Amino acid sequence: MRIPRIYTDSALSEGNTTDLDDNAAQHVGRVLRMQPGQELLLFNGDGNDYPATITESGKKRVEVRVGTPVANTTESTLDIVLGQTLSKGDRMDYAVQKAVEMGVTRIVPLTTERCDVKLKGDREDKRLRHWQSVAVSAAEQCGRARVPEILPVMTLPDWFDHTEDCDLRLVLHHRTEQSLDTLARPARVALMIGPEGGLSPEEITAAETAGFLPVALGPRVLRTETAPVAAIALCQWLWGDIGS
Repeated sequence: MRIPRIYTDSALSEGNTTDLDDNAAQHVGRVLRMQPGQELLLFNGDGNDYPATITESGKKRVEVRVGTPVANTTESTLDIVLGQTLSKGDRMDYAVQKAVEMGVTRIVPLTTERCDVKLKGDREDKRLRHWQSVAVSAAEQCGRARVPEILPVMTLPDWFDHTEDCDLRLVLHHRTEQSLDTLARPARVALMIGPEGGLSPEEITAAETAGFLPVALGPRVLRTETAPVAAIALCQWLWGDIGS
């Protein structure tokens, strides 16, 4: 049986016995119904995996004994910040999930001219918590020991300012002949993905003025949830850890 990987926001220290936080405890005790003596692989975002053995287990409380931490080597050397325009239904969930699997560092939801999803106040907070949960589940599944942070929704001017520390900033735009394989190897990349109706000409111009380079992924128009997966995969292939 495969040993479950579980994220916890609890502090983990070799040899200590500790209670899992509520979310992790409910998943282990209520969903997986694991029992004392069974093994887990825990991570809390510090870059290590922690083998652990369950010492007590209930539906609401799970106690574990933490073993020797092991450095997790699944993080890419390429730092990718994804700016993903908000989309309806499960499309945003899909984009977040796959971006985490592909190795992004941060995800920034964006609001743009043709974006028809409006989030404010409690509704925005609820969606951000949901997307962070999606990111946690994706990290558990794909073997990462760090969970990308989902930042608050940004306007394009805020996004432009947020990515000033990136040495390569790209906006996907199918009406350009610039391709990724002609660019110099970066250490930190910002990817900007438009909505279902595409970015407006004014937004493309604003991105270029801010230092973003329009790039095309091929002759076909990709859906807003497909584009980040394709773009991240190509970036990782050219400059990161896919195929290395």
